[in-house]
Amino acid sequence: QVQLVESGGGLVQAWGFLRLACAASGRTFSSYSMAWFRQSPGKERGFVAAISWSGSSTYYADSVNGRLTISRDNAKNTVYLQMNILKPEDTAVYHCVSGGDPRTNYRPSVYQQTAFYTYWGQGTQVTVSS
Repeated sequence: QVQLVESGGGLVQAWGFLRLACAASGRTFSSYSMAWFRQSPGKERGFVAAISWSGSSTYYADSVNGRLTISRDNAKNTVYLQMNILKPEDTAVYHCVSGGDPRTNYRPSVYQQTAFYTYWGQGTQVTVSS
């Protein structure tokens, strides 16, 4: 059993900042790839950012690159998403996900595929007002 619990969402004005956190349990956190996806009504679920098992590599959607930063703290079993210069189009439910094989690196394209991730958190709402 693996559990992912997101936190840190809320209401923020455009150009503001927010940090999301994902606490993991039931699995060796440091051994697995992690990522963030987001979902808005009327939109397809979209990839936001991913981080390799070791933290040596990170990947971002073109729409967020330069504004959002994914990181992990293995001692706390937590993945973060620092969001800066937020835009109204960033409004969505953000889901933390975990997948892949332990201690394994993949081709960059793999990390943005929803099928790659086995476990999904319930999500945290981020609302960016204009």
